[in-house]
Amino acid sequence: MEYLSKQRYDELVTELNYLINVVYPAVREDVAETSAQGDRSENAGYREARRKQAKTISRIRFLQKVLDNSRVIDPEALPRDRVCLLSRVEFTNLATNTRMTFEIVSPHEMNLEAGKISLKSPIGAALMGKKVGEIAEAQVPSGTIRLKIESITLD
Repeated sequence: MEYLSKQRYDELVTELNYLINVVYPAVREDVAETSAQGDRSENAGYREARRKQAKTISRIRFLQKVLDNSRVIDPEALPRDRVCLLSRVEFTNLATNTRMTFEIVSPHEMNLEAGKISLKSPIGAALMGKKVGEIAEAQVPSGTIRLKIESITLD
């Protein structure tokens, strides 16, 4: 079971509908057109159209599976005093005294450039359930890092 924000759930539904209603019919038409051009074994256009078709079908199935196994999180039901999914956490790396802020999200919403880390990442997992002032220890590829939680907000 995956938990998604309402925004991300809606984005995935929109992408799925676009793939089913716009992209797939166009790809299917390309396959039919290139197939009609003759010998398929030497038809690069046909092979490319089939690759696009397979890729589109794969993405549609993936999105359907994600949406079937996902639930939208009600932000009102989340704790405000502990790090949880959708929490925006400001913390200090005690080794470097560097302050960082990240939002804890599901793996399907992770986007480092937007300041969103997965709850399944080493840092996200270490922060989960902690309160302001507590120290979280995260096992990262370079070793163990200690993070002091400075603030927790829920948008």
